Parts: sequence; C-alpha cells; structure tokens
Amino acid sequence: MNIYIVIPAHNEEDCIALMLQSLAEQTLLSKKVVVVNDNSIDNTQKVIDTFTKKHSWLESISIQSSKEHIPGSKVINAFYKGLETLDDNYDIICKFDADIILPNNYLESIVTLFESNKKVGIAGGLAYIEKNNEWVYETIASKKHVRGPFKAYRKACFKEIEGLKQSIGWDTIDILLAQYYGWTIKTDKNLKVKHLKPTGKTYHKSSKYLQGKALYKMRFGLIITILSALKSAISKRSTIYFFNTILGYFKAKNQNLEYLVTKEQGAFIRKLRLKGVRKKICF
Repeated sequence: MNIYIVIPAHNEEDCIALMLQSLAEQTLLSKKVVVVNDNSIDNTQKVIDTFTKKHSWLESISIQSSKEHIPGSKVINAFYKGLETLDDNYDIICKFDADIILPNNYLESIVTLFESNKKVGIAGGLAYIEKNNEWVYETIASKKHVRGPFKAYRKACFKEIEGLKQSIGWDTIDILLAQYYGWTIKTDKNLKVKHLKPTGKTYHKSSKYLQGKALYKMRFGLIITILSALKSAISKRSTIYFFNTILGYFKAKNQNLEYLVTKEQGAFIRKLRLKGVRKKICF
C-alpha cells in the first residue's frame, strides 16, 4: 500500500528533526512525505532542508498564514496546501504533526490494520507525553480514538467523508462521519507515539470558545454539548473550560453559524453520542 504523509509545521525547530528521523527509521517507508512550513520564524526550514537532502521521498513547501495557533483552521489549511502538491496514487493518506516521535514500526503496523479489515477507514496508535521522566498515556481521549497528531486514512474513506474540515473539532468530526458511512476506526494500543507538546499547550487565548462553537457546528445539540463539556472539564480539572464551552455553543447559535454536517449526519452523531453515554452509565 502506498503511503503519503503531510506534516504541517510552525516553529518546530526543537521537535521536527526527531519526527523526521523517526520517519526515516521506519521498517516500512512512505512513498512521499511533504512538510508544510507554515510561517515559521525560527530554524524549522533549516532542519527540514537537512533531511530533504538525504531522502528522496521527502520534500517541503513554505506558506504564509496566520501566526496565531488557532486550533483547526490553521493546521488543516497547511495540510491541504501540502496535499495539493501530491498526486492521487496513494492508498493511505496521513496527517502527522511535527511534534511527535513515531515507533519505528508505526507505518508497517498501520498497513497491517488496514489490510486486516477492508472496512477500517481510519487508524493510528496512542499518544504518550513525558511526565517526571516517564512516558505516560495522554488521557484526553479514549484509547479507541485516533488522535489528530498521527492519523492515517484509507483513501476511499478520506474521499467519502470529503476530507478534513477546516475547523476546531476536525479530528472528531472525521471519526463521526467515517462511522456514518459505515467505516471502522481502529487503534493499535501497542503503537506508543511520543507527543512532545501536550495538546493545547500552544493554543492562542482567543480559542477558548471554539470548542463550544465546534460542538454546535457538529449538531451535537445542547444536552450532548453539556455532557461533553462536563466530561472534558472534569478531565482537565477546569470549571472555566466547562463554562467557556457552553458559552461558545450559545455564541455560535446566536451567530447562526453554518453547520459542518447535514441534518441526517447530525441525527446520527447525536444518536451515537447518546449510545456512548448510556453505555458508560450502565457499565
């Protein structure tokens, strides 16, 4: 299976060498990798250049977008700029972040997941962060959820969900839409990906209402939004996160923001979310 990878990068001079080295050491190499240098003002490009000189499968482009790290739109815009440079001869398309270190069997194991079941549409490993000199699981998502920093998509699934949404919540809505179209999501719990920058560390302060807006745009509805915000707030141990999410939801509603999914897809998403809530309550 041909694997293509797009890596958005913004001021990643401290991380990207480790990420690219982990790609170079894979037991199964990708066919093509493009790094999208998004308005970096540090030595990110110099680091990238040292690797492009060594590896024919690696190239890079530079773009100029917002300097602020607003979740969703910035990274997905960079992803698409990279995707535009690639041909369509791939079987698996990956969106990887520049601040991760992959185990050397990551790509080979991902291919195995896809080959084991033709209905697997999205696959990946699990994220680990460093705490007290130990790598521990980053507990902000279920171990059944493929995280945004290291996602792999089967081509047919990627096309059917119409790619990635340029909005915060893109790495939730892709999972939900994949399930709407009958695809399976698969994680390999033995694939421990080192996440060098914990999620949310570099987010701009103006992003505090975006999660609530995303839940509105995904047609979660108020009840499921409250439950989702409460769950995340407990995980983050942040009361203000809960209120900001709910406020963001109502801001989106008052602004009559455009939805990211159809009414039918929204009904499926709410049903799926409620099913998950009932399952947790019962067990």
